[in-house]
Amino acid sequence: MKLKQRRLVWQLYPSYLLLIILVLLAVGLYVSGAMRNFHYRQTADDLRARALLVEQQLQGRLNNSNHDGLLPLVKRLGEQSGTRITIVLADGKVLADSHENALKMDNHGQRPEILQAFAGQQGMSVRFSNTLGQSLMYVAIPVYNKGQLIGSIRTALPVSNIDATLKEIYWKLIIAGLVLSVLLAPICWWLSRRLSRPLELMTDGAQRFSQGNLDIPLEVTGSVETRRLAAAMNQMATNLENRISREVEQRSEIETVLGCMVEGIIAVDNDERVIRLNPAAAELFAVSPQLNPDRPIQEVIRQAELQRFIRQALNQQEPLEEELVMHGSIKRHLHVQATPLTGNGDGRIGVLIVLHDLTRLRQLESVRRDFVGNVSHELKTPITAIRGAVETLLDDESTNVASQRFLQIIFKQSERLNALVEDLLNLSRIEQGDERGGWELSRELLSPILESARIACESLLVQQQINLQIDCPEQLKARINSSLLEQAIINQLTNAIKYSEAGDQVEIKVAELDKQISIQVLDHGCGIDQKHLPRLFERFYRADLARSRNLGGTGLGLAIVKHVAHAHRGEILVTSQPGEGSCFTFLLPRIATAKKSEHP
Repeated sequence: MKLKQRRLVWQLYPSYLLLIILVLLAVGLYVSGAMRNFHYRQTADDLRARALLVEQQLQGRLNNSNHDGLLPLVKRLGEQSGTRITIVLADGKVLADSHENALKMDNHGQRPEILQAFAGQQGMSVRFSNTLGQSLMYVAIPVYNKGQLIGSIRTALPVSNIDATLKEIYWKLIIAGLVLSVLLAPICWWLSRRLSRPLELMTDGAQRFSQGNLDIPLEVTGSVETRRLAAAMNQMATNLENRISREVEQRSEIETVLGCMVEGIIAVDNDERVIRLNPAAAELFAVSPQLNPDRPIQEVIRQAELQRFIRQALNQQEPLEEELVMHGSIKRHLHVQATPLTGNGDGRIGVLIVLHDLTRLRQLESVRRDFVGNVSHELKTPITAIRGAVETLLDDESTNVASQRFLQIIFKQSERLNALVEDLLNLSRIEQGDERGGWELSRELLSPILESARIACESLLVQQQINLQIDCPEQLKARINSSLLEQAIINQLTNAIKYSEAGDQVEIKVAELDKQISIQVLDHGCGIDQKHLPRLFERFYRADLARSRNLGGTGLGLAIVKHVAHAHRGEILVTSQPGEGSCFTFLLPRIATAKKSEHP
């Protein structure tokens, strides 16, 4: 059950009034009790004095056996003093009483005041008298004769007069308390308002602060504590206003930066709900940048590939990078990067997706590949015609020596041109296969492919006097495209043979790693300087230009190897030391990922 809430002033004001009433009541009870005790003591002292006077008047008469004159004396003294006087013998028998017939009275030996008197002390008690029918205060003193207790003299007065006086005093105290309470009520109200008013002002100010109105400070009034509290809240408002200003400026800067970025930015929380979407990303996916927050990414961007990428990024702690193809009215190629998004603590609150639009670049690459493929294909026919004509002229015995020398140069250059065109066509074919969605891969043995590559390079091995050693497990299989892999191995073997000295040995080593299969081609030739290694797989890049041309290289062999590795979702690595040889490592995934259907 919810308790009813009251204002502070209505909690303080009744409390003060109640406290005053309780204090007045306590004081009244204490004063009335003190006065009652005072009057009782005064009455008791008065009764004792009267008892002593009676004892002097009756001196010697209690010892005589003749008590005839005792009763009239007691009655006369009682009437004169307005006091009830009772003479009690040592055995408790009432000898005389100023107000009643002593013969009809009970034995008083067990009365409390008489017992105290018989004990040698002044006895006093207040009780209701059955004889007189009212409450009396009794005081009894012992009477001695020659040191022997012979009886007791008791005096008594009604206490009704005392009670009437006290009752009158009680009413006066009550009236005075009520008057005092009425007079103090405004003071209590003033005190309550004086304590509650600063708190109410601070409450109103705090509500203004909560609504963002931080310009009007709180009034610093009241006690030292309320002044300190108001000053602290004003300082808090100033600090809060400065922080809000900084946050607004920073947010404006962030919005400006995000709005000017060419790259698309998408922030997604752990529940795949959109936190932020910059204008570039909104334009990229044709959505409104002012969308409602916390909407699922599936409702905002309907691209299955991007949704899959976001789920994958949320399921791992490391940054993720991938190139995606978005299908729609326009086919787009996007380079997507995902980075964990953290809050103030250490926990991850989502991921930040950065989108680079590579559509224009991929279109240019496609145009370039088509151009290279078409030009290479068109050049093949005239090159073949030139080679045929030159061979015919070389076979003509009537051609002189000078003409024969020039014809040999033409034939050699046509051979190089033909090799260059063949490599360009091969490279274009590999790239076009990647563009169509990937090459078909099947699980095949590696050993026959390596052997086929060795046979293809047999004549060059004999010519250069190179010994080739192949180390490959017989039953080792991988998901590969046999023709592409064979071409890559042939290109590597050709380079290793050409850059080795006569009598050297070239090795092919195949090994199973944790997640990959390694195919290494090692030679012990001249090696390659470290500065050339980063660019070694670029097209037409030559580490040793003069020697490469003398050996008939086209500059495209290693570029073809790199593209073959990418077609297999693998990679190509190289290590080399000048004068010690080189090692090219072709890495294949043990479970290759192919975009098209794979043959078992």
